[in-house]
This record gives sequence, structure tokens and C-alpha cells, in this order.
Amino acid sequence: MVMDAANKLGTYIPHFCYHKKLSIAANCRMCLVEVEKAPKPLPACATPVSAGMIVRSASDKAVQAQKSVMEFLLINHPLDCPICDQGGECQLQDLAVGYGKGESRYEEDKRVVVPKDAGPLVSMQEMARCIQCTRCVRFGQEVAGVMELGMIGRGEHSEITAFVGQTVNSEMSGNMIDLCPVGALTSKPFRYSARTWELSRRKSVSMHDGLGSNLIVQVKNGKVMRVLPLENDAVNECWISDKDRFAYEGLNADDRLTQPMLKQGGEWKEVSWQTALEYVAHGLKNIKHEHGDKAIASLATPHSTLEELHLLQKLTRAMGSDSVDTRLRHSDFSLTDVTPWLGMSITEFGALNRAFVIGSFLRKDHPLLATRLRTAVKNGAKLSVLHATDDDLLMKVANKMIAAPSDWLSALSQVVVAVAKAKEVSAPAGFEGIEASDAATAIAASLLSGENRGVFLGNAATQHPQAAALHAAAQWIAEQTGAKLGYLTEAANTVGAYLVNANGAKAPAFTEAKQAYVLLNVEPELDAYNPQAAVAALKKAEMVVVMSAYKHGMDYADVLLPVSPFSETSGTFVNCEGRPQSFNGTVKPMLETRPAWKVLRVLGNILGLSGFDYDTSEAIRDEVVNAAGFSAKLNNITKQSLVAGSTASTGTERIADVPIYFADAVVRRAESLQKMADSAAPKAHLSTALAQQLGVAAGDTVKVTQGSGSAILVAAVDAGLPANAVRVAAAHPSTAALGGMFGPITVEKAGEGK
Repeated sequence: MVMDAANKLGTYIPHFCYHKKLSIAANCRMCLVEVEKAPKPLPACATPVSAGMIVRSASDKAVQAQKSVMEFLLINHPLDCPICDQGGECQLQDLAVGYGKGESRYEEDKRVVVPKDAGPLVSMQEMARCIQCTRCVRFGQEVAGVMELGMIGRGEHSEITAFVGQTVNSEMSGNMIDLCPVGALTSKPFRYSARTWELSRRKSVSMHDGLGSNLIVQVKNGKVMRVLPLENDAVNECWISDKDRFAYEGLNADDRLTQPMLKQGGEWKEVSWQTALEYVAHGLKNIKHEHGDKAIASLATPHSTLEELHLLQKLTRAMGSDSVDTRLRHSDFSLTDVTPWLGMSITEFGALNRAFVIGSFLRKDHPLLATRLRTAVKNGAKLSVLHATDDDLLMKVANKMIAAPSDWLSALSQVVVAVAKAKEVSAPAGFEGIEASDAATAIAASLLSGENRGVFLGNAATQHPQAAALHAAAQWIAEQTGAKLGYLTEAANTVGAYLVNANGAKAPAFTEAKQAYVLLNVEPELDAYNPQAAVAALKKAEMVVVMSAYKHGMDYADVLLPVSPFSETSGTFVNCEGRPQSFNGTVKPMLETRPAWKVLRVLGNILGLSGFDYDTSEAIRDEVVNAAGFSAKLNNITKQSLVAGSTASTGTERIADVPIYFADAVVRRAESLQKMADSAAPKAHLSTALAQQLGVAAGDTVKVTQGSGSAILVAAVDAGLPANAVRVAAAHPSTAALGGMFGPITVEKAGEGK
């Protein structure tokens, strides 16, 4: 189009409805240009270029046309600029300076549009400002995959609105605020809190999912006020998820820990850093002396920075223990020769032709990877899925196998047999008696057609009790079909944790009772695979050191050390494609809070350990990133032998998702995100067959029991679940008394039973 040609040349043509990532609407007419031999001005965004064409974008005729359009746009536009949140970064305001008149020729009343409620994130209070560019509508349909806004009415009665009784709930909805060229859609949490010119802008990297979205963090008076996307086509394009955008509210939560605290005689007292660190060092030395160095364990979340994890593992190993880990939600630790990563660049992921995704709550776990896949599917890619829930991925799924988690290996074994049959090779040893189902045959056929192929293991597959066996089967399928094998990694620094060797444990966290635990950013009740076992182990330990930005664990911790969240420290995250991305702190640490790498460095010094004399986080980063073979460690190929799975599921079993707004400590405390539909208290989702068997209807209360704990939950009936699977979310206070994220679970009507 003429618009694209102009962009390539660096020639600016005014526009509102055009956006490089959205389809062409050509409904604002602001980009009218003069095309030689054309009887009237034409829209640059919708006029194809042809050989020898002469276009004038700034001739008298073009400029007059653009000025006329601006006059029409401003007829009904309210004079809101002094109180409008968009003031200072408004496309309409900017273009009105160049193309608008000093006064209006119209004296008629301006139209009024009724404000609407679009939920806790997007404000639609001033829809009279809307110029019907339809960017928000197209974004929903084309990128987010769900049409949440649409246009009703005609002429001056046309208006953008949500569906009757609905609010905006997609995990990508905040991008509509950025796309709106006027102040019609604004950020509800940010509303009326600052003017754009008062904010200083700092680059950062998201600490949430494995993509590592690039951010602009906007700060006023030492406080994070707003987070926007920093465009990087290779990573997040120009989008960010709502979790990346609005989680900043959690940075200033009421339960921020801002002073070191010690438990003395059962009471918490605020102490100096010196006292707290000497107490920790003394305690660790004593436990090592009395119980041996294997009695010490360090656990961190993979949302911690590369520098923090490097020093944590260095400290733990210098004390003589190998028990340091970030794989808190894993249950199978037998896969030892793999450093899981995406297996390709994010750009290649978006260009896939065939994809097979195993065990992933794709939309909620990886919102931006899901949008890449959605675009690929629109362009003709075929997606196949193996999972325990039949969630709506908002894209066309060509083939799916929905099976209870204990049947996943059996389902993959069928795909193995189907691939072998299609390629006319003999099936691997042990697979002789397996019959491929129609769905398995279709998945095999799909993977053997097409060009760019990928087989991916999601978060649920990684957390599965048979994770290693699932990996071996997925690897065989990938090798035989010429596909690349990859992991959709869980957190901002999941890959980094492997690269700095911060995963040294041989068994799941908390299964072996230790005498001392050092917890970095971990909330065990919500972050562990089995919260029951976690709390029991911590209560038995002699010393528990909690390094966190928040007050928690008061009943089992002995010392609380206030460490900085990502906004108050410099550091590095390695995203799913193995790309290290460094960032600086955007605001000063709050009160007595200190960056965790500094705390660990000083602790190393007090313990008299060598190699803890860093002055900057960059020095730690360079030691790690520049080390020989840093990125060469990325490896998805295991030597683990392939085993066949049999249909084993008997009795009811649990499938646990980690809700998008409960995945890490910061987002759990983000007020606006906690009002979203995705933040509702977890329900016990039962299959239709199980609900009938128990005599339970949607809305009834049920008692869910696992191990020694139980929870009273509201029941929901989900026709997309396997007959014997019960979906109960993890990472939420109401389900923290339950056991592992997979495994046997009993459900009964509340009030019955014992």
C-alpha cells in the first residue's frame, strides 16, 4: 500500500485507523493523498502501489483533503483536552495542531455517548471522544482472538460498545488502550493519577512469563505509575499481556516488607541489617556443624534474576550443599541431561506451519506466544493439542486429544505408533500392542505434512509426575517427523536458572526434610507442587530464612529479609528462546529494602566464603554470561530411553492450572487484576459424568480432599473434561491445604461424608 511505501521512505502521512499490525479499515480518511491521474484524493492505507505511480502526500490538494477530514473529526469531539488522560500523547491532539483550524464553523450541539463499564482495567467513561477508527475492534478480532468490542448504530449514532452485559476480560485487553488514538479508552488503574509529561520513562523487562516482554516503566516521585510496551519485534512486537501491564500495582502493596525482622520469643521484632545477617550466618554455620552440610536447602522462584540465582547457588554450594532449586512446581526430577528452552527463536515460533502442543494452558500461561500461534493458524498453520482440559484457545485447533493426566503418556504412545505406521518404519520396542486412535493418526499425519514443524511441552507437562517419559516420547515424535522440540517455559528466568546451575536438587522441593531453608521470593503455600508437604517441612526445620519483598510465612519463618522486586534492582532475565535481557532498577528500593544480589553478597562475606566481592550486578552477569558455553548449554535432547504408556487412569485425579493472576508474588497483589474474571476463587470443575455420578449440579458446594488436607469449593460442570478428571487450580489460598498438582483426589458433596 502507499502507506507502507511512505513508511519505508520515512515519509509521514497522517492517519488514525491504520496500524501496521492490524488489517486495513480505511475508515478515518485522514491519510488522503493526491495520486496523479486519479480524479480525487485516495486513502494511502488502502491504495495499492503500482509501477510508475506518482503520489503527493503534502501537495495543496492532499493537505486540503486532510484538513477537511480533520474538520469533520472535530465537529463532535468534546473539548476535554485539559482533563483528558491522553493529553500529551494523543494522536488527534498532535494532528489537530497541524491540520485543524483555530475555530469551528459549527455551532450545533455536540453528540453525547453514554459511558460504559468495561471492567477493572479499561475505562470507557468518555466514549464521546471516540472517532470510530475501530482499532480496538480489529485488535480483539485479529490479535487477541476474541471480539470483545464492536460497533453499533450508524452515522452520528454509531458507537463502540462491549456486548450486552459483558466486560472486557481477555488477557491482552490493555493493548486497546495503547491503540486508541484519542482518549476514549484509558487505563482505569492509572486514571487521573499523573500527567504524561510528569513521568520519567525507563526501560525494563517483564518478570512474569517466559517471553521476557520489553517494557517502558513510567515513574513519578519514586513510584511506578504505569507500564507500557517497548516495541521489540523479535520478542513481544508492540504488545504486552495485561499481567505485564497492570501487575505494577502489586509493587506497592500494603504487605510490603521494608525492614529486616527477627522472631524472638515467638514475637516479630524489627532489627538492623547487620543483626539480621549475622543471625542468619550464625544459624547456617551451626546447622552445618550439627547436622552436616546436606541439611541446608535454598529455594528460589524462577522469577528471580540471573544474578540472584547465581549467588544463591554459589552460596549454597560453598556451604557444602547441592540442594538449590527453582523447579518448585515440578514433581519428576529424573530428566537430568536437559536445559529446556523454546528450541527456536520467538520469530520462528510465529512462522510455524505445524505445531503439536502437549500439556499447556496456552492462553493463560503464555499469552503472547498464543497470539503468535494464533496469527500462524490464521495464515494456514495446523495446531494439534494434547491436554486434560478442552479450553477455548481462541484459534482453530485441527486435532485434539483430551485425556486425564495419567493417560497422557498412553496418548503420546499412540502418536508414536501412528508416526511409525505413516512412515512405514517399525514402532520402537515395547510399543507392539498399542493401537493408534483416529486422533493420534490425525496428529501424526499433520506433523508429517507442512514445513516448519514444532512439538512443544507446556507447563502442565513439565509439572507432570511422568515429565521425563513425556519428554522422551515427544522427542521421538519430533525426531521422526522432522520437527523441532521445545518447551514453553514457565517464568521470566526459567531458562536462566538452568544456565547458572541453580537446579541441583535430586528430588522435588520439600520432600526431603532439611534443617535450614533459605527461600528467595518463594511463597511455599502457593509456589510449591505440594503445599501440604512444603508447610510441614518448613515447620519442622530449625531455621527458615525468607528473602522477600512481602511479609509472609510468619508462622514458620525465623527471619524476614526485605529484598527488592524487579522494579528496584538491576538484573538479567533469560527468556524462553535463551536471550539474556538486562535491565536497571526503575525506582529506588523502598526504605530498608535491598537488592537480593547485594544481600547474598554480604552474607557470603560474613560467612567468610571466597568469590563474593562484586561491586555491581553487571560484574556478576558478565561472570556468568561471558562464561564458556553459557548459551551452548541450551539443550532439549535427552538420552533417556523411550517407554510406552498404558491407559492407567482409575479413580478421580486432579489437573491443576496456575491461574494467570496468581502465578507470582507481585501479580497476586495487583489490585485491579485481582478483580478480573480470571482471578475468581477456584472452583472444582467436574466432568459431566462425574457430576451426575455424585449428584452435583453447578453452583453446589463440594468437599475436595487430597492427602491430609481438604477444601470446600463451589462446583462447576465442564463438558470438556475427561470423565475422571477434576480441575482444581493451584497457587491460590483457598486450595493451599491440598496436596500435589496431579494425582488422586476425592470429591464429595459438602455436608456428606464423615
